[in-house]
Amino acid sequence: MSQTYKATGINLKAIPLGETDRLLTILTPDVGLVRAVAPGSRKHQSRLGGRSDLFVINECLVVKGKRLDKLIQAETLRTFPGLSQHLGRLTASQYLAEVVLLMALSDCPQSELFQVFVEHLERLETAAPGAVMAALCHGLYHLLALAGVAPEVHQCTLSRAEIVPNLLDPTWRVEFSTEAGGLVQASSASQVGEGQGRYGKRRPVLLTATDVALLQQLSKPEILSTRSVGRPGGPGAEEEKAGKSQQLWARVERLLREYTQDYFERPIRSAALVDVCLATI
Repeated sequence: MSQTYKATGINLKAIPLGETDRLLTILTPDVGLVRAVAPGSRKHQSRLGGRSDLFVINECLVVKGKRLDKLIQAETLRTFPGLSQHLGRLTASQYLAEVVLLMALSDCPQSELFQVFVEHLERLETAAPGAVMAALCHGLYHLLALAGVAPEVHQCTLSRAEIVPNLLDPTWRVEFSTEAGGLVQASSASQVGEGQGRYGKRRPVLLTATDVALLQQLSKPEILSTRSVGRPGGPGAEEEKAGKSQQLWARVERLLREYTQDYFERPIRSAALVDVCLATI
């Protein structure tokens, strides 16, 4: 006799299966990752069609199978229409979903992961075009923090001394070492360079005071808005300010991307799309 269960979940991934079906990967707070076939969901006017789209939260009725479960009923609780209205927002959401897939477990409650992911989808959905990269970095950092592997951005990972960026000094620098797990002060940097066996062969990256100030914002519940504020100079000046902000946050994203890929030992494929679509904003 087939076992049927109910679960609330958000669609993280959907791939075609056969001629008319989709294979869904769903994150649920109660049972973790669920992989289920949505039969006939690619048919015209299928009752599961829209419910099997990405980032739709459904109340699902699922039949457990030997290899794959089967979605037999879904009632939509929430969607995020603002994501599909802007390519940058949608691509950033796919990026975070890919990281969630690296973290999530099956047959295990994932309520915190579900909550954090939905929270950052909400932020991405309402982010201004110039704030998408900042929202992406914020979400990525919070996911890493939830996994207990976020890089150290407030103290030197070797000396444990507090690091305070001097924004008034254009020559101020500190190192970021993926192998060391975060920031390394100049006084301790030689330990990274000398400790090739301990930290690997990758050279640390030099960060400016602005880079570090942005990184340190990410550990907070909220980050400073990157929306352009009206000022003399008209729309062109605002667009220039937003573009500059995107460039600054893009440096932070590349740093976190490398760190995340090293930790999980998997590439983030959506990151390439982020590079392309956000470069046009």
